[in-house]
Amino acid sequence: MALKPINKAHALQIQAGTLGRKAGHDFEDMITSSINEGSYPISFRENIAQHVNTADPAILLLHYIASFYGLPTIKSAAAISTGALATSEDGKKWLLINGAKVNRCKSDLVITIVSPDDVVRTVGVSTKQCNTATPTNAQLYFTTARGFTKLLRDNEITITDEALKGLRQFCGDEGFRPSDNDFLLKGRKVDPRRFFWEEIIPAARREWESILSEEQDKITRLLLQKAYMDDPFVPDFVIHKTKSAPSWGRTEVAIYSIDELVSLSRQYQGFSTKAYSVRKGSYKDPKGQTHLAPRFGIIQMQRGGQAQHPEQLQFNLEAGYFYKIGNAREQKKNS
Repeated sequence: MALKPINKAHALQIQAGTLGRKAGHDFEDMITSSINEGSYPISFRENIAQHVNTADPAILLLHYIASFYGLPTIKSAAAISTGALATSEDGKKWLLINGAKVNRCKSDLVITIVSPDDVVRTVGVSTKQCNTATPTNAQLYFTTARGFTKLLRDNEITITDEALKGLRQFCGDEGFRPSDNDFLLKGRKVDPRRFFWEEIIPAARREWESILSEEQDKITRLLLQKAYMDDPFVPDFVIHKTKSAPSWGRTEVAIYSIDELVSLSRQYQGFSTKAYSVRKGSYKDPKGQTHLAPRFGIIQMQRGGQAQHPEQLQFNLEAGYFYKIGNAREQKKNS
């Protein structure tokens, strides 16, 4: 990040504390508190060699960032959780971070570290967490067919109107559903509220499959980093709590730079589809009926279908992806 911090660590602590917190941000809060209350300087004997490790997540995150930048020592560090934007009790809904007024931010944590030679780096960190005994899917991006298409078009990926129409069928947008057409609804035995991937306009499906294959890295990066226009703190790193932990100091987390995760995702797999059947809900599939679920790399793509957001398009990180894409880091020294 290019912004030079002007706040001291204790000021960040005060700001984070006075905004007020609510349930759902415990993981970020614990990392923030641990970093801000830590004793500095802190030195690391060697570069962190793996993505998945078990210890205090805050120490592991600082160690990973230091390793990424080739720093054996961190002179000082300060952190703030941007979750306060959603839970502030004073109603202002913004934070002043390093002199930047932040209204919305894709990064859940903003961390400033100072190296022994007084070089200052401010990085954004996206957090994911699973608190069950085994890993589950983690939501990555929640939008609409039109929102996703706009994101790609705004980033110079060409999407035709026919492809957009097909994606609106997949999401079940009003006017693009089987239930909006009596002819299509007649004799239909599966969910009438949307078209499944294998049912959307063939030309649109082929276009999407080509785009998701050819632009996989760029789209993966957009989903990991982009959510808001003019976001001053897009994520540079991801930290993912993999499952429930017996204690804070014995928490397993997976940590990646965005570049590493994009590359590992592509190496894992390109675009593919997986067969599945709807076994729950109001419209269970008849016996033997299957549909195709699109995915690329570690990202799964599906219709949201929630009661409050029935037409949303949802992107998830595959459950347990951190166990499937390789644990050894490729060591690089970055300036």
